[in-house]
Amino acid sequence: MSQPSEPVSVTILEKIYQFACEPDQRNDLVEAARQLDETMTAIKDSGRLMSLERIALQAALNFSAEVVKMQRNEHIRVEKIDRKIRMLADQLDDALKD
Repeated sequence: MSQPSEPVSVTILEKIYQFACEPDQRNDLVEAARQLDETMTAIKDSGRLMSLERIALQAALNFSAEVVKMQRNEHIRVEKIDRKIRMLADQLDDALKD
């Protein structure tokens, strides 16, 4: 059974936004908002992009690129682990045959 949603206030680019989330997700939402605020502030401070929409899009693209990179790295890691497991299983099979 899910917990009832509760309001959470976060500040992004000096503006307060209200979101509803379950109590056990509150800390993650606050941390995500903090990271988004830092990213959007850095983009704004760079002076290259001025509109809020463009700043938000650039931040979203930055985060999306990070997710894609993490997914690619996870796939590579899983493949390495699978190869290692197969190698160890083959070694175990060979040892049991002797």
